[in-house]
Order: sequence, then C-alpha cells, then structure tokens
Amino acid sequence: MSAANHWTIPKIRMALEAKQISARELTSEFFSRIEKKNPELNAYLTLSPERAYAQADRIDAMRARGEKLPALAGVPIAIKDVISTRGVRTTCGSRILENYIPPYDATAVERLERAGAVILGKANCDEFAMGSSNENSAYGPVRNPIALDRVPGGSSGGSAAAVAAGLAVGALGTETGGSIRQPASLCGIPGLMPTYGRVSRYGLIAFASSLDRIGPLATTVGDTAALLGAMAGRDENDSTSANVPGSDYFEEMAKPVRGTRIGIPAEYFGEGMDAQVRSKVTAGIELLKTLGCVPVELRMPHTDYAIATYYIVATAEASSNLARFDGVRYGLRVKGETLRDMYKKTRGRGFGAEVKRRIMLGTYALSSGYYDAYYLRAQKVRALIAQDFARAFEQVDAIVTPTSPSPAFRLGERTNDPLQMYLADIYTVTGSLAGIPAISVPCGKTSEGLPIGLQICGPRFGESRILQLAHAFEQAGGFVI
Repeated sequence: MSAANHWTIPKIRMALEAKQISARELTSEFFSRIEKKNPELNAYLTLSPERAYAQADRIDAMRARGEKLPALAGVPIAIKDVISTRGVRTTCGSRILENYIPPYDATAVERLERAGAVILGKANCDEFAMGSSNENSAYGPVRNPIALDRVPGGSSGGSAAAVAAGLAVGALGTETGGSIRQPASLCGIPGLMPTYGRVSRYGLIAFASSLDRIGPLATTVGDTAALLGAMAGRDENDSTSANVPGSDYFEEMAKPVRGTRIGIPAEYFGEGMDAQVRSKVTAGIELLKTLGCVPVELRMPHTDYAIATYYIVATAEASSNLARFDGVRYGLRVKGETLRDMYKKTRGRGFGAEVKRRIMLGTYALSSGYYDAYYLRAQKVRALIAQDFARAFEQVDAIVTPTSPSPAFRLGERTNDPLQMYLADIYTVTGSLAGIPAISVPCGKTSEGLPIGLQICGPRFGESRILQLAHAFEQAGGFVI
C-alpha cells in the first residue's frame, strides 16, 4: 500500500462526522492523486468526476442536515471496466466496445452508491477479463505500483493497482479464475472472491457465466468486509443470485479464531512454487498456529486437473457469450461487402489476440464430435473438484494455500507463452470451479520487495469465516511477515 493512502472506510467516516473534511474535498484529493499517478500506472481508463462530485455533494448535504450517514459515505471507489455504469463509458478493455456507454448500472454499483460510495471511474483490465497480467487490455498494460517494471496481475489489475497506489480506497474487481485474488496478491492488498451467487452479476458483462463473480479489493480486510456487506444479497434481476441471508461481515470478522481447523492441502505445495513464496506462506501458517488455529493435512486429489478443466469450461462459455459482439447491435462496426464480411472485419479488428485465442478454443471444445470429449468431460471433472472441497470442509473450517506460485513477473515476460501465463492461476482456479469464497491477504514480501499473498478458502457462503481468519492474520502482523 502506498504510504500516501492513509484513508480507510472507518477513518473517512470519523473524519466526515467530525467535520475534519467534506466528501467533496476528499473526492478532489483523490482526483488530484489520479492526475499525478495514473499516467505512469494506467490504472484508470475513464474518470467520472461529474457523477463523483454529485454523490459527494449529496453526502455533504446529508451531513449538513444532521442526517445519519450511510455505511460507505464519501468512500472513493474504482469500478472494473467490465461492470456496467450508467452514463459512463464501459469498454471491457476492448476496442469492440471502445465507445459503449451503458444505459443502466450494475446492481453492485447501484448498491455501493446507495450506501454512499463515490464512484471515481473505471479501472483498466485485461480484455473481457481474459488474462493474468493486465497486458491484454487494448488500452495498454497496467503497471504494478510496487515495481513499475512488473505486472499488477490480472484481469483486475487496474482495480488492484488503483487501491495499492492510493488512487481509490476500495475497488470492484471480477473473478472468473483468480482475477481478484491474483492481482491482490501481486499488489500487496486484500482481495475477496465471494461465493458464486452471493453478489449479483446483473450488469457484469459476461466472460464465463457459471464462473464470473464480482468482489471487492481494499487496503484492509475490514474494508473488504464493509464493501461486501453493501453489495451482498438476492437480486431479482439475476436468477443466479442466491437467496441466502447476508451478515454484518465487518462486525463478525472480529470474532476469535482459536480452535479453527485450517486445512493444508499437499497438492498446493508441490513443484513450481517460488522458494520465497513457499517460505512466506509457511511462516503465515505458523502465525495462524500461534493464534490457536489447528493445522490439518489434506489431500485434494483432483487439483492437478484444474487448469485444463478451467480452460475448457471458461473458453466454451466465452465462445457463447462473446458471439453477441458482431457489429450489428452495439459496439464497433466495420463495413464489409457482405454480412459475413462485416462480421469478420468487425471481430478481427475489435478483438485482441488473447480473446480470439479463447473464442477459438471454446468453439472447438463445443463443436460437433468434440463436445463429449472436452466440455462434457470437463464438467464432470469440475464436479469432482467441487467434491474435493466439500469433503475437505467436513474435516476443516478453512483451507490455507499460496495465492500465486510466484510474485509479480516482469512486463512482457510471459506474453509469448500462454501456457506459462495460464499457470499463474494454478492455485485459484480450483476455488472458482467449486463456487466457494476465498480471500487473498498480504503475507510479507520477497527480498526484492515484491508482495506475496496467502489464500484462505471457506465453504460455500462461508465469507464470515474467512474474513475472521484474514482479519486475525492482519492484526497479528501477518501482512508484514
């Protein structure tokens, strides 16, 4: 976290209530920071000052009338550019939507604003959320604020970089296979993937509908809990949102963790992990033991199949979802001599290389004669991976692993090696396939000063449990091991 970013949600509330600062002044402070730092980071693609100042003025007017302020009053937030925002350009990091302005807000955005949050703008991301480094954006890569020659992780790299650099107090990212947790790990901040169905997907421009989720990134575990609390809950506009009561996650995270059984799966500590990542994560587990947590060795036998399974399921769904971008209804349209020629030219110019690669992989997996061999089989293995987690949670309360096998790698280092890029998600895709919640929290740094993340996974709708562990870890000094 940048030393300049001293604001947290509780501090903002106290400052507003004590009249030490106004919401408009705070908003102006953040826009000034963005003006200075964003040119080198490229974390934001579009700013929304008119909307932000209008919301800040509403908060200030409430305070002047003596009304009780909402939970997120005045809190500056960045929104990943795959999440719809009414009247604010939403590109998905793609040329095919470079001038798209949604006519409505995503439910998550609407609920954050209802809670008083100030939307600063849209954060850069890998095109259509497809990537692990934020180098696939059509508008240029995001740089890691901890080390400008390194990637911030992806696909929510702009959201993570904005928070880590002090250009937002919190941000919304999206997860399909690690796109919140991995950039959170590489930028040294907490990032939470909720249970599938906990937060409405209405207004999220789809990549893979059975995997996509919206979740928060922030500088403290408490702030992620507060943001989740504002968004969570059933939404009639999203048939996949769960009718499961939420909690006051901020209040519940302070509960003691002594006696919590934490599973340590052997499959997550095998070959391919950076030595310094292994050392710091091991030290993190030792710290949890000093807090009274009880380690339990686990076996999760289908873990090795997760990457292959994920990249069949996700690409197949992407192939279907991205068929809507054809130059006819909205977005980029490149003229052609025939309808087919127009399709070809529009999609050829509008989509980047990684998106085209995934569409082709997914189309192949769904094609006649290959559906059973690839997509159907992948769905069966996905069920086995979910079963591994279900059985594990019969023995333990949470599972602790590394978030990423390595710290942030250099810009351009893996762009010509898609397989190595895909393997960056090796510890995160399993939880995505299983539909469970997981959080990445900082767990010290390498000798070069690069952040390392510790992942805590919980059972379905077990967000309170993982937030308790993450908060206890943070309070015990785990962030700086």
